[in-house]
Amino acid sequence: MDNIVRGCIEIPVIDSEDTFIWNVWVSLNKENFKRTYVNWEEEGREKELEPMFGWLSTSLSCYPDTTLHLKTLVYTRPVGVRPYIELESTDHPLSIEQRTGITRARVIEIAEALCQGS
Repeated sequence: MDNIVRGCIEIPVIDSEDTFIWNVWVSLNKENFKRTYVNWEEEGREKELEPMFGWLSTSLSCYPDTTLHLKTLVYTRPVGVRPYIELESTDHPLSIEQRTGITRARVIEIAEALCQGS
């Protein structure tokens, strides 16, 4: 069994109430993965589980530097809501965008890059 969970990197869209969301995979150590697994269907789990360290396990081709193995914190949210993924504060473009937000033009740029890649 792989120790990975799916979560959301949320990026605010500047001058908007919108949020751009990357659905990504994050690897956890065995203990934290087991804790997440055991509590997956438990109401109130978000109050019981502390943020957990993880490694980003998704390559996002829209960034000049690899996104694989960036350090993260995984925040458990209520049942039915994917965990929130917070990147370590670094100079990586994805980390900067999560902290400062992106413009609508950047959202379009990402969408066009993803469409060209498929």
